[in-house]
Amino acid sequence: MTASPATDRVRLRRRHDRGGYDATTIHPILDAMPLCSVGYVFDGQPYVTPTLQWREGNRLYWHGSSASRMLRAVEEAEVCVTVAILDGFVLARSGFHHSINYRSVMMLGTARRVADPDLKEARLKTFVEGSFPGRWDMLRPATGQEMKATTVMTMPIDEASSKIRMGPPGDEEEDYALPIWAGVIPVRMAVSHPVPDPRNLEGVAPPDHVLDFRLG
Repeated sequence: MTASPATDRVRLRRRHDRGGYDATTIHPILDAMPLCSVGYVFDGQPYVTPTLQWREGNRLYWHGSSASRMLRAVEEAEVCVTVAILDGFVLARSGFHHSINYRSVMMLGTARRVADPDLKEARLKTFVEGSFPGRWDMLRPATGQEMKATTVMTMPIDEASSKIRMGPPGDEEEDYALPIWAGVIPVRMAVSHPVPDPRNLEGVAPPDHVLDFRLG
């Protein structure tokens, strides 16, 4: 993916040195963080709704209840979808230069519903299999009512920009002589040991995609 003329809407105006517009930068951030925020306007009021996203090639997908106000509001509408990952707190020698290390993506586009039932089910299978390989075929098949109650939205990842900060604080040159500790406190999301449902049948062990689950 390369920047198109329309990408000017997402081109960074401030700290453009931290910006990126290519798939090799944007796609790994989307793949590392399933939680996104969808910004939209409903009855003249702006809203931002958190939900789960996944990527297939150069398309973004998210899903939810067919009764969801957000999903009904965004169909065939312009949306802004963001993903952010906090990597660390940056402590400088002045309050002004305190910051965070992070990776983020902002995408603009027209959201469209995946209307074909077979395509919708295929997208949901990809969503599940992307995090838990082999799980879809282990599950009880979805009923017609469950599929009807689920909406899948999509948009191309064409107008998108990343913004990344990494590394130590950037202090004023004269401040490096001050006897003040400065540095980075790293932040990581950790996956803990799986907790079984107390109503699991006796002898049902967690599959590999549970034991081996990792983020990113």
